[in-house]
Amino acid sequence: MPELPEVENLRIGLEKNILEQKILGVEVRNSKIISGKGTLRTASKKKTKEFESELKGEKFVAVKRRAKNLIFELTHNKLILAHLKMTGQFAYKANTGKKIVGGHPIEISESTLPNKHTHIIFKLEKGTLYFNDTRKFGYVIYFKDKNIFEKENHFGNLGLEPLDKSFTIEYLAEKLKSKKGKIKAVLMNQDVVTGIGNIYADESLFEAGINPLRSAHTLNKKDLAKLHTALIRIIKQAIKVGGSSVATYRLLDETEGNYAREHKVYGKSGQNCPKCKKPLEKTAVQTRTTVFCPRCQK
Repeated sequence: MPELPEVENLRIGLEKNILEQKILGVEVRNSKIISGKGTLRTASKKKTKEFESELKGEKFVAVKRRAKNLIFELTHNKLILAHLKMTGQFAYKANTGKKIVGGHPIEISESTLPNKHTHIIFKLEKGTLYFNDTRKFGYVIYFKDKNIFEKENHFGNLGLEPLDKSFTIEYLAEKLKSKKGKIKAVLMNQDVVTGIGNIYADESLFEAGINPLRSAHTLNKKDLAKLHTALIRIIKQAIKVGGSSVATYRLLDETEGNYAREHKVYGKSGQNCPKCKKPLEKTAVQTRTTVFCPRCQK
């Protein structure tokens, strides 16, 4: 699943290509994608009709992000919430023929749009925007009004983002003091700090010298200061260079993120630690492979 830096760069790419374009028509090919956010979703003909008819004629006025969610603001206070989950992808094909794909690569999308993995088609003034997803875990949900979206409190359980001005050492200390779970698991659960997944949790904990298996509430002031600094620096740098593009993720301008070149531990089990030069080890936290140095991370 893409983490905060990857989604932020996708947001920037979408904004450059679709902003101020009018939606001339919408085709929903798989209504489950627009019918809810849960794993088990029931196709709704009513929501499909509403999605296709009420978005037609509206313009994209902003593309925003909260954590790993994309928020498309439209005219008349309407809104679309999208999440790529594991294998979602946005592809835009301009009327000139230029094609750009962002998200998880789907081979057929490189040559054919729409294709069997295309679930939503937005016909725009200057091109066409496609939402593709091989495993259909992603969602694209329409809200008639921003107020309806805000009342749903979709982001109510999310913590602050690392680059939020309110994400202070004091905030981090307060949130972690009662958390008895493993610090890596706590970081990935999104209720303390959001947008952090497997990659950036491993990298931040290594930079801070904190063992990922350590109980979160045991971090002292020095640990908290190091972790706070590491989270901010790493997320900021990852956004700057376009994310990590580990495995399959791509940006909307067809480039791959470059932060993978800066990984110190993620995906490097058995390789030498960049600090002590001894082999890095791996374990599992919440079923996710976790790489760390037992000597440098306490």
